[in-house]
Amino acid sequence: MLKRTAISAIAVCAALSSSAQSDSIYTKDLKKPVSITYIVRAIDTTPMTFSNITAEDIKKINYGQDVPFLLRDVPSLVSTSDAGTGIGYTGLWIRGSDPSRINVTINDIPLNDPESQQVFWVNLPDFATSTSNIQVQRGIGSSTNGVASFGGSIRMETKTSKYTPYANLYNGAGSFNTLRNSVSFGTGVLNEKFMLEGRLSRIASDGYIDRANARLQSFYLASSFFTKKAIIKATVFGGNEKTYQSWYGTPVSRLINNTDSMMTFAANNGLNEEQTNNLLTSGRTYNYYTYRNQVDDYSQTHAQLHIQGPFIPRVNFTGALHYTKGRGYFEEFKYDQDYESYNLQAPNENTPKTDLVRRRWLDNHFFGGLFNFKYVKSKLVLDWGGAANQYIGDHFGEIIWLQNGGFIDLGDKYYKGESLKTDMNTFVKGTYTNKKMTFYGDLQVRYVDYSTSGNDNDLRAYKVDTVMTFFNPKVGMLYMINDQKRFYASVAVGNKEPNRNDFVDAAEGKTPKAESMTDVEFGYIYQTPKLRINANGYYMNYKNQLVLTGELNDVGAPLRTNVDKSFRRGVEFDIAHQIFKKISYGANLSLSQNKISSFNEVLYDYTVDFDVLNIEHKNTTIAFSPSIITGARVEWNCVKNLFVTLYGRHVGKQYLDNTESEYLTIDPYTLFDAGIRYEVPLKNSKKISVNGMLNNALNKQYSSNGYTYSYIYGSRVTEKFYYPQAGRFFLVSLSLEL
Repeated sequence: MLKRTAISAIAVCAALSSSAQSDSIYTKDLKKPVSITYIVRAIDTTPMTFSNITAEDIKKINYGQDVPFLLRDVPSLVSTSDAGTGIGYTGLWIRGSDPSRINVTINDIPLNDPESQQVFWVNLPDFATSTSNIQVQRGIGSSTNGVASFGGSIRMETKTSKYTPYANLYNGAGSFNTLRNSVSFGTGVLNEKFMLEGRLSRIASDGYIDRANARLQSFYLASSFFTKKAIIKATVFGGNEKTYQSWYGTPVSRLINNTDSMMTFAANNGLNEEQTNNLLTSGRTYNYYTYRNQVDDYSQTHAQLHIQGPFIPRVNFTGALHYTKGRGYFEEFKYDQDYESYNLQAPNENTPKTDLVRRRWLDNHFFGGLFNFKYVKSKLVLDWGGAANQYIGDHFGEIIWLQNGGFIDLGDKYYKGESLKTDMNTFVKGTYTNKKMTFYGDLQVRYVDYSTSGNDNDLRAYKVDTVMTFFNPKVGMLYMINDQKRFYASVAVGNKEPNRNDFVDAAEGKTPKAESMTDVEFGYIYQTPKLRINANGYYMNYKNQLVLTGELNDVGAPLRTNVDKSFRRGVEFDIAHQIFKKISYGANLSLSQNKISSFNEVLYDYTVDFDVLNIEHKNTTIAFSPSIITGARVEWNCVKNLFVTLYGRHVGKQYLDNTESEYLTIDPYTLFDAGIRYEVPLKNSKKISVNGMLNNALNKQYSSNGYTYSYIYGSRVTEKFYYPQAGRFFLVSLSLEL
């Protein structure tokens, strides 16, 4: 059993110290919005590449879809949805980097799951409604808490407190029986010292994919206490999601409607008569799962306590404590399972197999604290900060039904494992400004202690106990050519530990190595009140990047393997322009090259004693890394209070694996959306808004994600799966801001 050492004392001590960007928030004029100022965000003088999305930007496109779809117009970002509509399980890639390489924080607190390093946005439905702004940093970015940011980072801040009371009501509906109801409120400042804010939301959708329904609920509650010099803010938020699984994807034979290929697929993959009939009779919206309760049911609650105020003259502090509780399962119907595979005794020797229903559980706790001291004097700004976090997680499975009977006590765990991860970091960063030049430095040390042991779903014993220490330096400069023009450049080094599956699924005798990346960024910004242009370039050089090669472990699980050298390089352009008083537009363009120098593809021959074939590939394109991504938006205030917006985006060809095979690609796609918004202004800046969005207006048939695997069975067999996205569909909403 793992030792359960706690870091509560460290977290408490850490939380009693910290820093703000400035002391302007402690103004006596509380009629202005007030909030904690968070430490991981970049500002205009930070020599890094980033985009800011305001609450007003979010409000215009927020119909209850998950955050990845609200950010889909950010440069170099690609979003995808398992159910095809942006509600339910969704994900995003930045510069071709997968979700486990994108650091996400809420109010500086890490959101990524410490083990998988993923963010499951479905656990926080309608969270954008309680968000005041989102910053997306591309590349390594500034020092942050939690997992390393290799492709980018997303820094979210919850709502800014308002001086006056308010109440907002959002109701929406749309295609696929989509419904959204959300109500939020704020008391305003009471007795010049206290305020309370909250939100309740529910979202339901049947999804585009068969049976891919989602039933989501969430809440948000925040209280702020003000003194003359400090702000204390306590926040609790969370949600429950119950989604029908649509993780399997759609075989290419089903998408092209080739009956012979579908029958071959059914035979190769052991589909029974019922499953084969489902494959043959479904269309583009095929879902492998048919069991009535094939659901993912998970709840997550976050609690945060922040404090900010002056420490001593010239020094401000920010501190936080946090705790996250998560618990849930996914339920599966499994055909024709061996009793012994579940540590069960068969009812008799003539019945070695049974159909069954199982649940695979995750029960976890994540807690810790952060601190930051900020020293400001004339041209010099210095920060010292850090964080200490701990994760405790239990993985286990239970069987809730057996068709053929057997000896089982409901609630017994047929497998179980325990995990403990301690993640601590400290950093020193500073800026020095001399006339037009600003110099930036950021030195971070990160310590990771990860241990996990037990049995996995295949009843295979595992034990991992590893400690890693990383040094992540960053330097940069910004040159102010004049008030409108500036140039920046930076070099940053990042290191990242393997995830849980990399350790647990590793082949016997092999241990995955940590990944390392050097990120060079440079850019030019031109900005006036009506025009902003940002052009930047980057070169991201990897060492020991973990990629899929086709290799399997002893129970057939796919492995990620370190490759020695790989890189990404590209240019990004972003423009926002108020052309006329009533017409504005924005556009972005990303061009990139993403390469692996050399790696071995592994194939297994199931016809001849499971022979292993190694095929060397050189200078191939990294999977899921389109060389071109573009986006555009035009908004026209055609008549008083009526706005029409047209959106367009294009995502270039993507490869499903790292072999650069033209057979294994996601086709490029171009999409157009149309939005309309009518606002009825009321007194005191209140308003009523009616919004509508026509998504995929030209009814493009496309897929945004997929996967593949190959093997030898007489000849090479390559299976391809895609995640089809919805054709033309609409979403509408009515909002009252009172």
